[in-house]
Amino acid sequence: MSAVKSIEIMLPKDAVYLAGSSIKGHVILTLNSTLVHPVVKVELVGRGYVEWNEEAGASRDYSRHVICNNKADYVHKTETFPVEDNWLSAGSHTFDFHFNLPPRLPSTFASKIGHIFYFLQASCMGQEQILAKQRLYLLIQGTSDFHQENAFQSPLQVETEQDVSYNCCSQGTVRLRLHLERNVFGPGERVSFTTEIGNQTGKCLRAVTFALYARLRYEGFTPGEERRTRADSSELLRQAAATRAAPFCTTKIVASLHLPPVLPVSGRGRDSELVSAQYELVATVHLPWSLATVKARVPIVVASAPADSAAGLPPEGGCHPGPGSPEFTKY
Repeated sequence: MSAVKSIEIMLPKDAVYLAGSSIKGHVILTLNSTLVHPVVKVELVGRGYVEWNEEAGASRDYSRHVICNNKADYVHKTETFPVEDNWLSAGSHTFDFHFNLPPRLPSTFASKIGHIFYFLQASCMGQEQILAKQRLYLLIQGTSDFHQENAFQSPLQVETEQDVSYNCCSQGTVRLRLHLERNVFGPGERVSFTTEIGNQTGKCLRAVTFALYARLRYEGFTPGEERRTRADSSELLRQAAATRAAPFCTTKIVASLHLPPVLPVSGRGRDSELVSAQYELVATVHLPWSLATVKARVPIVVASAPADSAAGLPPEGGCHPGPGSPEFTKY
């Protein structure tokens, strides 16, 4: 029977840590028997990786697929705990740890093309053998130059109008207006907006949906070290609104979408060479009788203030509770 019964990392449940903040917790090591010359430590690790296949030489008589990839190491810190007299008795032992996160880290992220992940790993070694270890993944929220972006916050409104035909020869227009009081939001915030539907047709409009999209840009290299980029789009949130836009009337809808607690910040930061993100709110009016849709698109900015200036940040914890307990934020 092993001398180690269990090892466990203790942290606040479902915590979200800002880049630049601190992570405090403790490791509980439970032993079945006395352990001599143990090495007990905890590591903080952050890494990223992207990979995809693309076609090379498509304009020639032949083509081939090449793998494009890229990787980054964001943080690797180790804290080894002192053990008095180089032995531990049977029972439970608690070791406190404290890590300071680097100030410029990208957010926890995962998609079919790549991922950025962070974890704590506690281990106990004896006689150069690993007797027990545990890995706990973290939710890290990246930060941005929030104050500069915040200065450009302002009401934002877009309008689109489309001519439609129905009942063979009847014609009309549908006007869609999307209005936001501000266009900069933080992860976990509620995005509230107002939609106006000007229905200048003889048909009733009932189907309206709202969706938030992430427009992602990945950077990688071929085996020959040639730089490649890949664009991808993913729907983060969707909501359908029950409405009755009567013929030749204007209908107003007030709605909102709740952002996930962890998101890549908008734009391209110094430490986001693997993936960058832009966000777009799209309102869609469906016209099934004309097999058409009317869409209004509004770009929004996702920003997060640095840890030393974030309002409401716990003074010594650096964590915020977030709903759910995903290992990664999924896209």
